Amino acid sequence: MDFLFPLLILALLVPMFFGIRKQKREAEKVSSMQEGLKVGDQVITTSGLYGTVVDLDDTTVDLEIAEEVVTTWLRQAIREVRAEEQAAEETTAATDAPVEESADQTETRLTKD
Repeated sequence: MDFLFPLLILALLVPMFFGIRKQKREAEKVSSMQEGLKVGDQVITTSGLYGTVVDLDDTTVDLEIAEEVVTTWLRQAIREVRAEEQAAEETTAATDAPVEESADQTETRLTKD
């Protein structure tokens, strides 16, 4: 009975310790990614916005989100840097897929005005 309480404390503290270590590792990884940003990187923000880095500052990043549309973000808002192959595949897939419209959609679109 004397060993039950220390064993219970140990059983609660060990998972918490490993959880904190994992969280610290992830934070360091994200921080190093944000420090390593460079002009031309294709990134995704924490709010899900896709953009290309066009200018960098110590605390901010300017992203081109559309042609000639540049917005300023904090570096901490950058969630991930997209790989070049991944970005190329997504753009190719989006432009190659034909858009089909049903007869009802066409009628609705034409009679909307």
